[in-house]
Amino acid sequence: MKRLILSLLTLMFTALFAAPLMAEEPPATGAPEVGGAAPEFHLEDQKGAWHTLAQHSGKWVVLYFYPKDFTPGCTKQVCTFRDDVIALRKAGADVLGVSLDDVKSHAEFAEKYHVPFPLLSDAKQETARTYGVLTSKMGMTYAKRETFLIDPHGKIVKHYKDVDPEKNSKQVLADLAELQKTAG
Repeated sequence: MKRLILSLLTLMFTALFAAPLMAEEPPATGAPEVGGAAPEFHLEDQKGAWHTLAQHSGKWVVLYFYPKDFTPGCTKQVCTFRDDVIALRKAGADVLGVSLDDVKSHAEFAEKYHVPFPLLSDAKQETARTYGVLTSKMGMTYAKRETFLIDPHGKIVKHYKDVDPEKNSKQVLADLAELQKTAG
């Protein structure tokens, strides 16, 4: 009888607590297609300024999504983009980092790591959903680490899905140079 009660309690615990934590929600929409128009957004940065994709018309845009401020991989990624920002700007590209963290968290993260580009707060999860990077795991919702390279006409030309946080910036620089060479 004890064994039966223990089994039932274990089953109830798993059903009530563990299973929901282990469930992973798929993104609400798929990612926009390479060659298609990049979805518009309206997001606030770490300084309280609002950004839209339209504001960057005529420039290349590196729109990179990351899971969470102050985590090891995200810190590596923001620092490599920080270290390469001059080269990216010389190539005509604006860098925009996006996560679900709030503006205050972005301000602290940017200050600590001397981030010279906007970190956009997608606290309402709308932009991450539109770009197909919104996901949940173990009860936490976050943006997957993915990057979109958008051309000066607002078209997505590259979508980096399996991003290595230490190599992403260099990949973007190399691809940007190649795309500019073939285009002009």
